[in-house]
Amino acid sequence: MPFRPVQPEKLSAAVIRQIEKMILRGILRPGERLPAERELAERLGVSRPSLREAVADLQTRGLLTSRAGAGIYVADVLGSAFSEALVTLFAEHDEAVFDYLSFRRDLEGLAADRAARLASETDLKVIGAVFAQMEAAHQKRNPADEAQLDAEFHLSIFEASHNVIMLHMMRSMYQLLREGVFYNRSVMFKQRTTRSALLDQHRAINDALQARDPAAARAAVEAHLDYVEIALRAERKADAHEEIARQRMERLSTRA
Repeated sequence: MPFRPVQPEKLSAAVIRQIEKMILRGILRPGERLPAERELAERLGVSRPSLREAVADLQTRGLLTSRAGAGIYVADVLGSAFSEALVTLFAEHDEAVFDYLSFRRDLEGLAADRAARLASETDLKVIGAVFAQMEAAHQKRNPADEAQLDAEFHLSIFEASHNVIMLHMMRSMYQLLREGVFYNRSVMFKQRTTRSALLDQHRAINDALQARDPAAARAAVEAHLDYVEIALRAERKADAHEEIARQRMERLSTRA
């Protein structure tokens, strides 16, 4: 019979496995600082030497990184998703923006469907709590806060879909979005009517998820991203018209 003797597991190995799972599941996020060594060892119930051994292994494998005098952080494991050359191409061509939105529409529709079916009650509470923060931020009219919460809302749906590959893929995509590679999110919050429409769309998504209605959740996500695409195309067109108007103004100025 193909049995083998059971080997006792080192404490450091158990620590490694726990931290790995937390990174994989998106509980520990890129750039997040771990608790101080003494506190973390106490929380895990291990000695500090065992913790140091585990951290050293995770650093060697590129999952954790140390910052002099600042502590241990989750490494930016998303940074390698796209090459620098490809990121530059994304930033320079509008085609990438609309392909990105199409990709999001398909994948987020699937994630919303899965979340409506598979999310735990706590998952749904997290989504609802982020939406409540979005409503509060809407009253303060801070585009940066609204854009940040918008990203957190969508990522909370991926977390609730319980597919770690989808989650990390979209974390990578949203990182590029935060950096303005695809488009400037704050542009979407300039006009009062646009801001209100976007909030209503997110409310529809949240309502469908809380009702555990997969079809309605997918449809609400798709309607939201269709709206974003239309708004961005309109923005591009308005920018082009403004550039033409400036050229006409310059021509008039030279004749004066």
